[in-house]
Amino acid sequence: MDTGPSGTHDEAEPTEPDVRFSYANERTFLAWIRTALGLMTAGLAITQLLPPFHVPGGRRLIGLPLIALGVAIAVFSLHSWRANERAMRRGRPLPRSPLPAVTAVVVSIVAIAGLLLAIFEGSSK
Repeated sequence: MDTGPSGTHDEAEPTEPDVRFSYANERTFLAWIRTALGLMTAGLAITQLLPPFHVPGGRRLIGLPLIALGVAIAVFSLHSWRANERAMRRGRPLPRSPLPAVTAVVVSIVAIAGLLLAIFEGSSK
């Protein structure tokens, strides 16, 4: 490990964090995985089971972003879990995660698209 000019280590030596924090980190990871599975399931159900809109590709417009978001959350939640574990073991602050903001933005956009499709669907009858 590299030492600084004073002979101290630049990186803190890894230590075993309080097990409660590790369990909390794991529960957070599992919550993100449940969220990912829910989004992917909802997106698949929308693209396959929802009656078609008069707008071509309307179901895919709503469902595919949810599936993609679910996949992204599954991948990045693992990265976040690892980064949190590393930070805890080194006694550093936990890194910020973009997952909550990205999830909120994508779900909001999809909800607005669904609302608009439903409004225009109802006005064409």
